[in-house]
Amino acid sequence: MPILNRAAEMQQEVSAWRRHIHENPGLLYDVEETAAFVEARLRSFGVDEIVTGLGRTGLVGIIRGQGSSDRVIGLRADMDALPLEEISGKPWASKTPGKMHACGHDGHTAMLLGAAKYLAETRNFNGSVAVIFQPAEEGGRGALAMVEDGMMDRFGIQEVYGMHNMPGMALGSFAIRKGGIMAAPDKFSIRITGRGGHAAEPHRTADPIVVGAQVVGGLQMIAARNANPLRSVVVSVTQFHAGTTHNIIPEEAFLAGTVRSLDEAVQDLAESRIRQIAEGIAAANDCVADVEYERACPVTINHPDETLHAAKAAIEIVGARNVNTDVDPSMAGEDFAFMLQARPGAYILIGNGESPGLHNPAYDFNDEAIGYGISYWVKLTEQRLND
Repeated sequence: MPILNRAAEMQQEVSAWRRHIHENPGLLYDVEETAAFVEARLRSFGVDEIVTGLGRTGLVGIIRGQGSSDRVIGLRADMDALPLEEISGKPWASKTPGKMHACGHDGHTAMLLGAAKYLAETRNFNGSVAVIFQPAEEGGRGALAMVEDGMMDRFGIQEVYGMHNMPGMALGSFAIRKGGIMAAPDKFSIRITGRGGHAAEPHRTADPIVVGAQVVGGLQMIAARNANPLRSVVVSVTQFHAGTTHNIIPEEAFLAGTVRSLDEAVQDLAESRIRQIAEGIAAANDCVADVEYERACPVTINHPDETLHAAKAAIEIVGARNVNTDVDPSMAGEDFAFMLQARPGAYILIGNGESPGLHNPAYDFNDEAIGYGISYWVKLTEQRLND
């Protein structure tokens, strides 16, 4: 089945919305301009109820169907951008230096707006749909903020669904899996304190740079020798800062990085071993290691029944051959995990075609995906609320 005719008719209008959002990005919770744009569109569609200020700058629109059912499903899009300087060269490139939509949240927001317009026009479902526009997905835990603001209970949301574009995945395709689909993206930092001195007299120092180098190597043993090889974990040191000049051994070295895992037991193991390795190597070399470990959000876990419902809706739009129902999980993180902890639901990927990757300064959302995204949201809503 092709995309909905009405979705195809809306392509130009929704693309214009997407490009406006792209030109005016906001970071984390500072998405007031995008939220106001979304609110204005929802009001113009005749959405029954709009509540702003959820999770600080998020908003929810409620569209009621034609029947009397009290069933409610939630559809979520994220609104925030990234702290990058855009180099896409597009006419609609970011107007704000150092900020850009490099993850396609502009497209996610526009597609859900398009679906909201269609659903408000037709109301061909029995129950209600909550369209959720979330801030601060990129490291700010905006999904958790909305949940903690009572969003699920306030609107009686019983199931919740999310969608994200994927560069390199064919346009007009979808991918999903039961269970863990996105990793828990933890962060760690290690401050190694030694004893500085003249580089010509290393025997009078406790060199934190040498210790830090050993720690970097030691951390690679977590994936190679500590974790079950059938349970994925990625430990990456992404920062190493120390010293000020060529002839001074410094007092301190600072390391930071990320741990990605798909299993809470592996997450616990990685945190424990990072502390043991850093503190042990430091102590053996007359230094001290202070370790900070932050669990940003949990594994994004798709619920079995809701995954089947999501896959069914996608298949209705693009056919079974274009829906991968057992995609490999990604080691990237996604705070939609918090919504899936609060309610059953599923997170699906939609193809963005061949394009620069996510978080790349040359990336741009593919407007040709808009019709597929709108059609998916509509089909999912009508299937779930007309069963």
